[in-house]
Amino acid sequence: MDESTILKYALRPGGDTSRLEIERELLGIVGEHPHIIKLKSSSNLGIYLERAVNGNLYTYLTESNHPVINIQQRLRWCRELASAVAHIHSKRVIHCDIQPTNILLDQTLNLKLADFQGNYLSEDGQVILEGGSAEPCRFFCPRADIFEANVKTDIFVLGCTVYFIMTGHCVFPDIIDGEEGWADKVRGRFECGQFPEDSFAWSGIILKCWKQQYDSTTMVRQDLEVVEDSLVNHEEWLRNSRGINSRSLLLRDSRHKEGRLFLHYLCSLLGRRECK
Repeated sequence: MDESTILKYALRPGGDTSRLEIERELLGIVGEHPHIIKLKSSSNLGIYLERAVNGNLYTYLTESNHPVINIQQRLRWCRELASAVAHIHSKRVIHCDIQPTNILLDQTLNLKLADFQGNYLSEDGQVILEGGSAEPCRFFCPRADIFEANVKTDIFVLGCTVYFIMTGHCVFPDIIDGEEGWADKVRGRFECGQFPEDSFAWSGIILKCWKQQYDSTTMVRQDLEVVEDSLVNHEEWLRNSRGINSRSLLLRDSRHKEGRLFLHYLCSLLGRRECK
């Protein structure tokens, strides 16, 4: 192997490799995409994958000594993730375990969705390949059949992951992992629709993911692109508006609720006098 390749192998020598075989098949079905980890080859030892030198997103945001990640980079990651998930859904693949530890970062911090041990569906929604993956508690979409997985359960998890990327922590940080009944508390809030309440530009997107109001991940990606583009445009206006009441300029352009929330966030982020 070279420095750009890793070998993913069974936990024990001679152990069960069936899930690795499912991952190889799913990655073959998905094909290449700039934000999906690349399958290079396979052997009786395991599968050879593209190396992502900056590790997983969870560690990068919570445990490593990296510079502060700005809002532009976080929104870019959200858009890249939604693009990757939209692509696999177009191939009838359900990931079933989208979470920050299964998202990798390459040398230039491009996002790579990894750990493909979910399901491949037929055109009528029947499971053809089943990898056995399932979401952890803080990313689990409530449903009657806990083994059912589809586009909307993946979108729910996408909302949880976007929330983590933008805030730097998982949902319900007041509930501590490991304390008595913590998992039941998290599930209970999700089941009764008690979602985190944040007043930022992306909050409406996340809430629509949780409420299963998106019909496709492409729609999520498009909404994230709107917010990302708005940030670029608003920052350009601020740079070019010395001597002008920039707040009035932004408010005049913000014709809907999301625009006003974005203005609120942008001003608090920049701390600029002209936003006051």
